[in-house]
Amino acid sequence: MTDSEDRPPTDNAFLGPLKRGAIEPTYGGALSFMRRRYTRELAGVDVVVWGIPFDAATTNRPGARFGPQAIRRASAILDGDPQHPFGFDPFETLAVVDYGDCAFDFGKPMDAALEIERQATEIIGQDVQLLSLGGDHFVTYPLLRAHTGRHGKLALVQFDAHQDTWPDDRQRISHGSIIARAVHENVIDPARSIQIGVRTQAPDDCGIAVLSARDVDASGTDAVARLIKERVGSANAYLSFDIDCLDPAFAPGTGTPVAGGLSSREALSILRALDSVDFVGGDIVEVSPPYDHADVTALAGATVAMFYLGLLAERRRD
Repeated sequence: MTDSEDRPPTDNAFLGPLKRGAIEPTYGGALSFMRRRYTRELAGVDVVVWGIPFDAATTNRPGARFGPQAIRRASAILDGDPQHPFGFDPFETLAVVDYGDCAFDFGKPMDAALEIERQATEIIGQDVQLLSLGGDHFVTYPLLRAHTGRHGKLALVQFDAHQDTWPDDRQRISHGSIIARAVHENVIDPARSIQIGVRTQAPDDCGIAVLSARDVDASGTDAVARLIKERVGSANAYLSFDIDCLDPAFAPGTGTPVAGGLSSREALSILRALDSVDFVGGDIVEVSPPYDHADVTALAGATVAMFYLGLLAERRRD
């Protein structure tokens, strides 16, 4: 039997193996993230992809609740070949599944953080890594709490147009104050944390290193990657990629777009160079497809997720 004959011809999301890419056409079949099997049975699994369709904390344009669906849809075009620029199929090394979406009562947004943290903690507790698809950036706060419970205080690598360090009373449901809250609760280590692509002003940096989009332009992507690796060092790190880090030309589908951002190429070049960073979890947030016209933003988010998996697979291979 040939390699193609022992794989299901369609619907890899239901019938496919835990490892290896799919062979079905990009325009057919059920849409999981990169055709990974939909399952909540995590024996033998390395990485779980999980959607969090929550956008009740948005301060401008809503719609990020549709982000997980859009990223899954856009990701279908990425599977099936060795992934550039890694040169190999990450699913030959990592067993990755799509866990579906977080469950919460949309009528009780004040309870969402507790539900996200509880469910994330349950997933992480099964000795897998979690890659989450938002949702607005508020979801990162309970995700950080869940990961800290497992891995200790974290170094945060945050790609973002905003610092998200506005004053916080620890009760607000806002995506603009989550990093300040995480610092105050000792969830992240500001001395090991860094934000990239910032081009708005916040009243406090909370001790986190900040690289503006202009800094990236002036220094170049290789130098920025070196700064990130020096800042994080050997600490356990968490990646939070707010899609509005990218210029609206590359990511129009987001709630709070800011002109003058990174190109997709710049952001991916930086991310690709973070091979020595020990990421223990990550998320891609603020993809809001109603403001896009051709899945441009969702494709950028799916590609960031694929790069993240490529980095994990590369570390495993090495």
